[in-house]
Amino acid sequence: MNFSFGEEVMDTIKLLEKLSNLHGAPGHEQEVLEFIKDNMKGYICERDSINNLYIKTNIEQDKPIVALDCHSDEVGFIVEGIKANGTITFLPLGGWHITNIPAHSVVIRNFKGDYIKGVVSSKPPHFMTPEEKQRLPKIEELVIDIGTSSYEETVELYGIEVGNPITPDVMFSYDEKIEVVRGKAFDNRLGCAIVMEVMKGIKSKELKVEAVGVISAQEEVGLRGAQVAANTIKPDFAIIFEGSPADDTFKDAFSSKGAIGKGVQLRVLDAGMVSNPRVQEFVKNIAIKNNIPFQVIARSGGSTNGGKYHIAEKSIPTVVIGIPTRYIHTHYTYASVKDFKNAICLGEKILEELSKDTIKSF
Repeated sequence: MNFSFGEEVMDTIKLLEKLSNLHGAPGHEQEVLEFIKDNMKGYICERDSINNLYIKTNIEQDKPIVALDCHSDEVGFIVEGIKANGTITFLPLGGWHITNIPAHSVVIRNFKGDYIKGVVSSKPPHFMTPEEKQRLPKIEELVIDIGTSSYEETVELYGIEVGNPITPDVMFSYDEKIEVVRGKAFDNRLGCAIVMEVMKGIKSKELKVEAVGVISAQEEVGLRGAQVAANTIKPDFAIIFEGSPADDTFKDAFSSKGAIGKGVQLRVLDAGMVSNPRVQEFVKNIAIKNNIPFQVIARSGGSTNGGKYHIAEKSIPTVVIGIPTRYIHTHYTYASVKDFKNAICLGEKILEELSKDTIKSF
């Protein structure tokens, strides 16, 4: 669909900016959840012990329940230890590749709630052996430097402890010339914003289903929150909103199926789910009817929370709607505002078309 971008888009940009700039490593998503709760006044917001947040209206028991799922966590790290010279060893939380870690700025959150900036070490070439110059570093060889020179400074002055979460240090920006946003954690703060907007958009509509927003935790470390959520709300249908890998800077225009600005992604295959073709056909027909551009992708690797929903209970019909995002699982990511708005529209249109009989047909 075509959108006119005025004051409405600036509200969207502000929402994406706030969500992107928040810090929420897996298992430490509370900052994101508090922001969402504060912005969903008038809804019932309940958090469980794994850090899932459920956004509800007054659910009518005779209507099928549709989960609108996204995950609040981002790829990050966790403090493993502090060395005598004050540098910090760390472990990954989520799927990092070693080439995307060194020489980047990060933020450590101590248990008092203070944020301390640091840099992942990168040995200057002057000190590298010939062998080191020819191979990739190992994560256990890397440390985070916050500028201190001793264990005591790091611990006593900055309160760094084992278990503190670490996230990329990136500030959001928007390029209005090309309607593209840049920031961290678009996987999956884009999904968080979409769930919030869809829930608000359908509030006054008479639907044959009841939507429950699920802001799930710990997706990046094994889809854990989604497994809990599926068993908690027991939905009859699930829509997964996800910041999905864009491939348009790695493939040509013919082979690319995840270009930013070219439409939402409908995922038929990944390492965690083979999509129900009846659900796919249903969603594609809705997109075509409403002039919503989409791209169909099949991935040999990766997975989404759909991998947990579609095998929960007696099998929950599930669709994954992705927003193409360049360079996910790195510090800096790009996404199109048009794709974001189209994902919201498609989510609302699916809810308008769903009914008890439709869900049974899957």
